[in-house]
Parts: sequence; structure tokens; C-alpha cells
Amino acid sequence: MIRSKVLAVGGVVGLSGVFALPILGAGNGLGVGTVALQSLPVPAGFPVDQFLAHWWVFPASILFSLVALASGVSGALFFSPFFMLLVGLSPSQAIGAGLMTEVFGMGNGLLNYVRQGVVDYATAKWLLIGAVPAVVVGALAAHVVPTALLTIAFGAGLLLLGAFLVYYDPPEECVPGEREGEFLKRKNTRRGTTTIETTDGETYTYDTCWRPPGLGLATAGGFITGLISAGLPEITTTQLIVRCRLPPRVAIATSVFVLAIAAIAGAAVHALAATPVWYVVAWSIPGVLIGGTIGTRVGKYVPSEIMEPALGVVFAIVGVIVLASEFLA
Repeated sequence: MIRSKVLAVGGVVGLSGVFALPILGAGNGLGVGTVALQSLPVPAGFPVDQFLAHWWVFPASILFSLVALASGVSGALFFSPFFMLLVGLSPSQAIGAGLMTEVFGMGNGLLNYVRQGVVDYATAKWLLIGAVPAVVVGALAAHVVPTALLTIAFGAGLLLLGAFLVYYDPPEECVPGEREGEFLKRKNTRRGTTTIETTDGETYTYDTCWRPPGLGLATAGGFITGLISAGLPEITTTQLIVRCRLPPRVAIATSVFVLAIAAIAGAAVHALAATPVWYVVAWSIPGVLIGGTIGTRVGKYVPSEIMEPALGVVFAIVGVIVLASEFLA
């Protein structure tokens, strides 16, 4: 238990430390490495100097991805404010880069869930009906909404998601159906059962959920994700458990599957609506691939009941900083 607490606290402290890298001037004096990279063939027009100046995005991305996968929190919650506050991207650029990075970062986790056979594809289908169009609309809105309003929406979104992580129990600790209420209880009964048989021999049988609430939540979560790059998994995972009776393992896997497809749609819209910030994502994408590989291995040592509330506080603080940067500018 002591080891897991050290990992959790260390992850949050390390997360805070990453924000000091550019402030401390760690990007100076790359020496021989800079000369070697500059001698490599690169596409015409690629900003080599900007790319080399942002090398510190790579170790930051490893840490962000490690903490995100180990704690089960959306990686875009880390990347978008990081890109906005420290890298200096505009809100729409930061959101697009965050979604693009997250698409690659969730690859390991998604493949593991699919191979384990724990995704409820019937439920995922209904969630995707709402999530995909909504994330496209949200992504388009991010390039139309004035920068000031988008920054305010982003800061407020971080505050709300931070409060969500603090208020709700981690998905693994939730009791299926604990908050469905009498109305949903009546709606969720006599709709048949769903059975998930995993490749490791586990069998989950539960009442098939009444779809409209999940569809509505996925639509709201998808729009928020397209607009500020986070929100869909945080909204849908817990609700699938406490209002739809799905076992936590199945709910998490299903939510990740839905997020993967929705994030691809959102990232594509951002990429088409504006030129991707390649000199940043060229560092963040390999970083999350490495961090994701490590995160899936250390996740079992991280107590989510400690990590998620701690991260919720961090996100709330970052949300306040984002709002203050806009109102006090």
C-alpha cells in the first residue's frame, strides 16, 4: 500500500514538475544532438528550429500518458492545458493537438480491451450514435467560437471535470445500479440480459440497459470532447455503472472503445479545419506511445481512490489558472 501511495503522489508531483521544464530554461544547449537532428532530411517547410526548441514536450508526454493510463483518466485532460499554457498554442490548436495525441496514446489500452473481449459492442453502438456527430460539431465549433469564449469554456470545463473526479468514486469502486433511481430502475428491467464472455474466462451477465439516457450523455460528452478535448470518458464510464448496471471492467472498456472512435473523428475535423502543429505533436505522439506502454504495467500499483481525487484537484487548479489568464489579461 505504501508503494502504491508513493507512486500516486509521485505521479502528481512529477506532473507538476513538468510544468517547470520550460520555465527553468531546460531547452538551452542541446549541442551535438541539435546538429545531428538538423542534418536529417525533413519535409519542405517543416519548422526544424521550433521542433528542436520543444524537445521537452517528449518527456512531458511520457509522464502524462503514464499517469493517464495508470489512473484511467483521459489523456487530453493533461495535454490540452499543457499545450495552451506552456507551449503557447491557441485554444483551438491546443485542443486539436491534444485530441490527435490522445488518439495515438489510447492505442495500447484499446487493443488490450478488444483482445480481452470485454467491450459491450451493443451498448457502444448506441453511444457512438450520439458521440460521433456531437464530437464533430464540437470540433467545428472550436474553430468558430471566439478565442476568449473558447478559453473560458475550456477553463470552466476543467473545473467541472475536476469536480467530477473528486465527487464521484473511481469506476472500480462504483456499485452497478447504485444511483439509477426508481424511474430508471423500471426502465432498465425486463429488457433482456447482456452476456460478455472474456478471453481470460470471466463471464459477465447483466440487465440490458435502457439506451436513451446513455445516448444523451454520450452526445453531451462528445460535444464537450470536440470543444475542449476531454469529457466523454469521464461522463460515460461512471454513468454506465451507476445508472446502467454495467460491471466496472466492461464499462471502462466500452467507454475507451467509444472514445477511440470519437477522438479519431474529432482529431480529423481539427486537422482539416486548421494546420496541425506538427512541431509539437511530432514530440508528443512518440512520448505517449512510450508512456502508454509503461502506464499499462504500473496501473495495477496505483490506487485510483487516491489518484483520481488528487488529479481532480490539479485539473481544478489548472482550470482556475486558465480562467484567470483570460479575465486578468
